[in-house]
Amino acid sequence: MSFEVFVGYFTGLRILGGNLPLPTLLGTALVVHLLDGIMCRLFAHNNGHPKNLWTVLGFVFGIWAMAALVLLPKKLRE
Repeated sequence: MSFEVFVGYFTGLRILGGNLPLPTLLGTALVVHLLDGIMCRLFAHNNGHPKNLWTVLGFVFGIWAMAALVLLPKKLRE
């Protein structure tokens, strides 16, 4: 498996975009993961989970972290 194929599947962009050139793939992945980090932060804040942790997880793991966060139950606030 090449680096380009790994990054494509890790980010989920290979499924959506097919064979993107590596510079396009990396630039798009960076923007998408940045937005995933922001969305994870918002979901974590609204559901009572640690915001900073989920922001980092969203930036690193992208859509996969967001899927995990959406499936987690809400924490009760005291």
